[in-house]
Amino acid sequence: MEGFTALFEQYDVVGAFWVNIQLAFWAALWSLILGTVLALMRISPIPSLQWFGTAYVNIFRNTPLTIIMVFGSLALWSQLNVSLSSDFTTNFFRLAVLSLTVYHAAFFCEAIRSGVNTVPLGQAEAARAIGLGFLPAARIIIMPQAFRGAIAPMGNVLIALVKNTTVAATAGVAVETSSTMKTMIEFYPNLMTQIFLTFAIGYVIIVIPIGLLTTWASKKLAVAR
Repeated sequence: MEGFTALFEQYDVVGAFWVNIQLAFWAALWSLILGTVLALMRISPIPSLQWFGTAYVNIFRNTPLTIIMVFGSLALWSQLNVSLSSDFTTNFFRLAVLSLTVYHAAFFCEAIRSGVNTVPLGQAEAARAIGLGFLPAARIIIMPQAFRGAIAPMGNVLIALVKNTTVAATAGVAVETSSTMKTMIEFYPNLMTQIFLTFAIGYVIIVIPIGLLTTWASKKLAVAR
C-alpha cells in the first residue's frame, strides 16, 4: 500500500485528469457551436447546405477518432506545417481539441436535430405564415425548443467526449490520463490493478455528475405539450 500511495508523489495524477477536463471543456464548447451550425444546415431549405451537413455528419461520424487525431498531429503539423501555437505543448493540446471538435460536432449535430424533431411542425408553418424567414424562425422559435428537447442526447455526447479525451495521447498530448497510466504501469507492473482502478474511478467521478445533471435538466426544462 505504501508503494501505491508513493505513486501520487511521483506522478501528477490529478494534473493528468485536469488536462483531460480542459480538453473536454474546449472541445465540447467548439463542437457544440459547430454542431449547431451543421444542424441548421441539415434542416435548411437550401439543398447544397443540406448536402454539406449530411456529408459532414456521415463522414466524421463513421471515421475513427484515432485516425482523426493522428491526422491532426502527423499530417497537419508534421507535413503541412500547420501550427496553432508557438509553444510545443500548447500546439499539440490545441490540435487535440481541434480533432475532438470536428469529430464530436457530427454527434452534437444529430443530437440537436433530434431536438428539432420534437418541435411541432405547425410552429414552423406559423412562423412562415407571419413572414419570418428560415434563420429568424430557427433563432426565435425552433432552436430554443430544440435545445431543451436535446439536453439528454447532448449529455450522452458530452459523456462520450469526456471518455474520448483519452485518445489525445495519439495527438502528442503527453501529460494526460492514458499516457500517465501507461507510464505508471510500465514502471510499476506489480501495481497494475490498483493503477487501473484509480483511473477508472476517476472517470466515474467525472462522468456520473454529468449524467445526473443532464437528466435533471432534461426533465426540468422539458417543453410541455
